[in-house]
Amino acid sequence: MTDLITINIKPLSANGAFNGRKTKTAKYRSFERSVLFMLPNLKIPNKVPLKVYYEFGFSNLQSDIDNAIKQTQDILSKKYGFNDMYIMEMNIKKVKVEKGNEYFKFMFEYL
Repeated sequence: MTDLITINIKPLSANGAFNGRKTKTAKYRSFERSVLFMLPNLKIPNKVPLKVYYEFGFSNLQSDIDNAIKQTQDILSKKYGFNDMYIMEMNIKKVKVEKGNEYFKFMFEYL
């Protein structure tokens, strides 16, 4: 299990991430670069069943809880070199925060 990690950046929604089918927007590419820079170094084994905890701090409660998962998960997978097909379980939480205090947290547990 890893410790709970907080990344202080507004989660990016799926709507802001893609142009059409699978073309990343400039906003997504910028978000990805920022998050990759902020993430700590961790060793996440590949091909090991995982449970992931996500917490998203949104200033707008109209943000769908599931909209930020795909981008966040893809970036974590890229940084830590694991295949997200091995994620077998997720726990997801949405928290209301003040504008400018948006964040996401994550934690991995090995099953």
